[in-house]
Amino acid sequence: MPITDLTLPELVDFRPDVTEPEDFDRFWQVTIGEARRRPQEVVSTPVDGPVTELLVSDVTFSGFDGDAIRAWIIRPRSGARLPAVVEFVGYNGGRGLPAEHLHWAASGFVHVIMDTRGQGSGWGGGGSTPDPHGTGAALEGFMTRGVENPFTYYYRRVFTDAVRLVDAVRAFEFVDPDRVAVTGGSQGGGITLAVAGLLGHDIVAAMPDVPFLCHFRRSVALTPGRPFTEVTQYLSVHRDQAEAVFRTLSYFDGAVFAPRAAAPALFSVGLMDDIVLPSSVFAAFNRYGAEDRDIATYEYNGHEGGQLFHWQRQVAWLLDRL
Repeated sequence: MPITDLTLPELVDFRPDVTEPEDFDRFWQVTIGEARRRPQEVVSTPVDGPVTELLVSDVTFSGFDGDAIRAWIIRPRSGARLPAVVEFVGYNGGRGLPAEHLHWAASGFVHVIMDTRGQGSGWGGGGSTPDPHGTGAALEGFMTRGVENPFTYYYRRVFTDAVRLVDAVRAFEFVDPDRVAVTGGSQGGGITLAVAGLLGHDIVAAMPDVPFLCHFRRSVALTPGRPFTEVTQYLSVHRDQAEAVFRTLSYFDGAVFAPRAAAPALFSVGLMDDIVLPSSVFAAFNRYGAEDRDIATYEYNGHEGGQLFHWQRQVAWLLDRL
């Protein structure tokens, strides 16, 4: 697979103009404020199974509109308050099975894996959280659900779920609330950027891995494959809605959330990625709000990025900041 985008020196200097809605901050203040006014109901049930040397719990918490959202908690058998890593998963994946997620807990962290509402049937061990909110006409997939208006857009619900999960995790008696980090790959990386922008210093670090959902204008125009082409196909039918669609998407752009982030960040990017263009990752990285930021560049990898090789780097980097 060839390099799919700009050269690395061009990417390092890539600082495009990204549309920011004038009411972006107000939109999210209202959205998160409404969610936080609802009671946070957390139900945690211990899970028996083949994972016996770690504690596993099936958790339900209150997300957007009070909807019940599922998650796994996997943690060491320790009585101390531990640092936590909250993970968001990739497009149309679910929280899967606990045995898929042992590495962070095996390294001494409380690991929380959010189930993405309405997703979980594309790969991995599946998901179990419905999205009870209807939308208008949309292409199959999730990129155009409710895209006619930012208040109805699908990712408004997902990003709010993610913030409410971090709120819940910081209140757990076995978690040190000052040492909660967020991470995720692809879609999970885009969610990570949103949480970092919305929560500021309430998290200790952000680790967006090959993050999706950045610089929508460029990504929709140039990315050759799905999921971004869901928007392209939608607009090929709804020919008069381009400006309305891109206005909605601007409220959910990782490159718009990035300047509002305050926590240290470790990004990653694959220069042969044809699902998330490297320039879209650098559009967010170069605008990221914290001085303590770094990016791992995998020159000969696509959207898989660094995988567990990169996870080892994440662990060492995060421990330095705890």
